[in-house]
Amino acid sequence: EGYPVEIRAALIGSCTNSSYEDIYRAADIAKQAAANNTMMSAHLFVSPGSEQVYATIKRDGLLDSLEDIGATVLTNACGPCIGQWQRDDIELGVPNSIVTSFNRNFRARNDANPDTLGFIGSPEMVMGLGLSGRLDFNPLTDSLTDADGNSWKLEAPAIAPDIPEAGFEIKRDGYQAPSADAGGEIVIDPDSERLQLLEPFKAIAPEGYNEMPLLLKTIGKTTTDHISPAGKWLKFRGHLDNISNNMFTGATNAFDGGIGTTKDPLNGEMGQPIPAVARNLKAAGKHWVVVGDENYGEGSSREHAAMCPRLLGAGVVITRSFARIHETNLKKQGVLAFTFADAASWEVVQQDDTVTIEGLDNLAPGSQVFAIFNHADGSNDRVEVVHTLNAEQIVWFKAGSALNSLRA
Repeated sequence: EGYPVEIRAALIGSCTNSSYEDIYRAADIAKQAAANNTMMSAHLFVSPGSEQVYATIKRDGLLDSLEDIGATVLTNACGPCIGQWQRDDIELGVPNSIVTSFNRNFRARNDANPDTLGFIGSPEMVMGLGLSGRLDFNPLTDSLTDADGNSWKLEAPAIAPDIPEAGFEIKRDGYQAPSADAGGEIVIDPDSERLQLLEPFKAIAPEGYNEMPLLLKTIGKTTTDHISPAGKWLKFRGHLDNISNNMFTGATNAFDGGIGTTKDPLNGEMGQPIPAVARNLKAAGKHWVVVGDENYGEGSSREHAAMCPRLLGAGVVITRSFARIHETNLKKQGVLAFTFADAASWEVVQQDDTVTIEGLDNLAPGSQVFAIFNHADGSNDRVEVVHTLNAEQIVWFKAGSALNSLRA
């Protein structure tokens, strides 16, 4: 109740809930619909889980069953799960409902529209709801209507075989052998907006961890989608500087509730785009700090969520808790990742704080580190922060990044 009841899109697949068994059950629902002269009410998009799954469901006629009732079969990629689809049925800012079998429905993730409500279900539930076109449809009790106005009911989908009767299609077409000559120069158009050669990140000097300005304190979910959104930004994934203009554009500022905005410590202006403020600080020779909430960096494992902050000057990220993969990605890029020893210490962080890190001179696995939050009124709070760096990761940090240590 209170949600837009019309379903505008039904999405199946990507890396999750897109196996042969998943598509088999969805296709069985599609066959029932075709047998009852019924097409999808909502747009149906299917992203097979792999090339093997795609080839197998195509061979076994499952794709035909889905396409017969109006499905659009996309390439074997992330697809709508990260906003990688052409959605032109709704304008930005219009509340609407979609159903997906993806396991990610963070705000604005599926189509960059913060007013899109993504409801998660199994592939067969997505099919049933998509056929009806309504959120309040119960496939166990409610009826569908065919093209002639006759009512009919769905049956539970057939149980999929553990292994297809004819086995899986095995294809190796995606393999491309490396060139015999690996010494060629990579030439990129300097005016390209999509591609850019990477420059090694420089190690941060010890004094760089003194009086670091606070760029942002986040509250609530700060997923990798909030740190580095995908969707329309994917065209820049080969150009680190351009894609960094999306940094933290989905994050919620703990001080004023702003989305993607912060106060510029250099001029005091409020509500400024976070990437622009980070660039200003970098241009001023200052590395900055981000303070995060619980499970910071949850979601996908996208590395841009660590590379973009590093490029724009991140020195330290301190959180109540980390998502494990993102914490490791920060370490790989030479960004210090800490958690508050006492999660309640998150409360002491104030706007206009600068941060000094103590204990880096003797950094070792399990060593004690403190963060001093210097407040605008002249007072400060010295709190213990915890790191999980092992010996190898400390080498990464001192080298400036994991890649730098490999090159050394």
